[in-house]
Amino acid sequence: MKDTCIFGLWIAKKCDNFFFAALVTSVYLVRLLRGTLFIKIDAMAYSQSKFDKAVWNVVSNLASGRVMSYGEVARAAGYPRHARMVSRAMGRSPESLPWYRIVRSNRTLAFEAGSEFYNKQQCLLEKEGVKIIAGKVIPVHSDGDKNLDELLWGPSE
Repeated sequence: MKDTCIFGLWIAKKCDNFFFAALVTSVYLVRLLRGTLFIKIDAMAYSQSKFDKAVWNVVSNLASGRVMSYGEVARAAGYPRHARMVSRAMGRSPESLPWYRIVRSNRTLAFEAGSEFYNKQQCLLEKEGVKIIAGKVIPVHSDGDKNLDELLWGPSE
């Protein structure tokens, strides 16, 4: 009940319309009491679990000396435009993942230059033969055998 009131106050603050906020809050409360709200939450948890497992699969199968951006991982997992969710999914993994092989879309390391994790990521990548020139990651393996469309948009269906 307390959450419902907080939700209603948040809606009222966002839209400056008390009647709309009351309507939304009452719908939320009815769904909460009927139990239909919990079904939606379980469906979201299932969807998140499915996304997490897809991300874990892509990252764990990433070969040594290769790097991918967060967006490329999301696209390879079957969830384009979900790049911002990839790092959280990796953090929820029960097993250790090669997190250091995931970089920003501009091919720079994922942390602030000079930070402890930046140095750790740089060290781990250099051990695999990856070169870092002027802050940009140059992978060991080339994608020269693939055409540009396949590199940008994934394999054709």
